[in-house]
Amino acid sequence: MNPTRRCAPELLKQDLSGKIYIITGANSGVGLGTARQLVEQGAHVVLACRRVSAGEEAAQTLATLSGTTEVIALDLGSLSSVRAFAEAFLERHSRLDALVNNAGLMNTPQGKTQDGFETQFGVNHLGHFLLTELLLEVLKSSAPSRVICVASAYHVEAQGKPGRIVLDDLNFERRPYDGWEAYAQAKLANVLHAQELARRLEGSGVSAFSVHPGWVRTNLISSTMPSWLQNVVMRPIGALIDLISVEDGAQTTLHCLLDPQVPETSGAFYAQTGSFPDKQDRKGGWPMTSPNPQVRDLALAEALYVRSRDLVGLT
Repeated sequence: MNPTRRCAPELLKQDLSGKIYIITGANSGVGLGTARQLVEQGAHVVLACRRVSAGEEAAQTLATLSGTTEVIALDLGSLSSVRAFAEAFLERHSRLDALVNNAGLMNTPQGKTQDGFETQFGVNHLGHFLLTELLLEVLKSSAPSRVICVASAYHVEAQGKPGRIVLDDLNFERRPYDGWEAYAQAKLANVLHAQELARRLEGSGVSAFSVHPGWVRTNLISSTMPSWLQNVVMRPIGALIDLISVEDGAQTTLHCLLDPQVPETSGAFYAQTGSFPDKQDRKGGWPMTSPNPQVRDLALAEALYVRSRDLVGLT
């Protein structure tokens, strides 16, 4: 087992009063774990959730902490919902210290979003892409600020399926659909998104990062195996297979949000331990060089950005 990377204790004691964060999918898992720590430090956290009732239940668990929360509806599978969320947020707030693009799906059956995109690419990448674009101006005016794209080690390879961007078939219309291949593509898109964002925002005071939170005991696994199998049956051997808690899974995101030196590496990939194909990569790195060669294809990152703007209707 590789030792779990943890955010420096002094960073988790900073006073975050007056700071505003958005976390998508903050009603459970790593999103809720990240929100809990930020609220504990006095921040105001917007829980952007598809199910508002679940978001309100999560907010109640944070009510005794020193910071504050609010819940705003966000369905990343609907571009109109993304636009409505951004409008609602900007009506209420004039600053944004960080956007955490955390929500996601993994290895789902073949399907389409409300706008006709392959489900995992649409939710994991395009929904977050549009959200980020709509909030860029408030992020710039609030600088220094940060964007965190929660990716995965599976952007390299997911259960034997290599992570690759196929620009002329992003929605699996001409190639056979495979849930793991679609997930790997979507997570690679997250890594490339952060990298290209950093390039375009250089000098603006807005930094961007992609992160691998680790193999965390959450419900993300539910399309692959029953959650109880991972969270209960596999728990006794979790240490042997780098299966970590939600609190540990939030550490990489928190490091990228709070460490004052991190903006110097804007565009970088930060990884918790585990889940990489090659043994030498499994210790992770803050930051680390992605083993996927497409991450170093700057022309591909730019082409994906331009294509994404077109797909979400921003051209």
